[in-house]
Amino acid sequence: MVPRECENQSQCRCRGGGVRGFIQARILLELNQKPAYGYELMEALGEDADLAPDPGGLYRALRCMEEEGLVQSTWDVSSSGPARRIYQLTGLGSDTLEAWAVTLRRTRQWLDDFLDTYETDTQQRSYAHV
Repeated sequence: MVPRECENQSQCRCRGGGVRGFIQARILLELNQKPAYGYELMEALGEDADLAPDPGGLYRALRCMEEEGLVQSTWDVSSSGPARRIYQLTGLGSDTLEAWAVTLRRTRQWLDDFLDTYETDTQQRSYAHV
């Protein structure tokens, strides 16, 4: 029997889990609000422990997104201390964020339909056994 909720996700047998590549959408959403340094992105994404990338993964994702034209970076040398890259959304990145929103809305509707059907079926079986 598969547990209803898994306390230890690494041992969970029901790994349906998040939307593949969702980190990209989260990065785009953060950069849609304002340009940010990698460290700022790491802090913002780290607020949700389930979706927090490791630093190497975040910077790999940013490099890949920059190669795809979704974000662009420039060196900020104006502050004291070492130069830092600041990332911002491009027009293509904004379009991609909108596509993510459409996909996630559809996915949410599919999940709601799935759960409604599951709960209805479960309730009907419960009543049939009484």
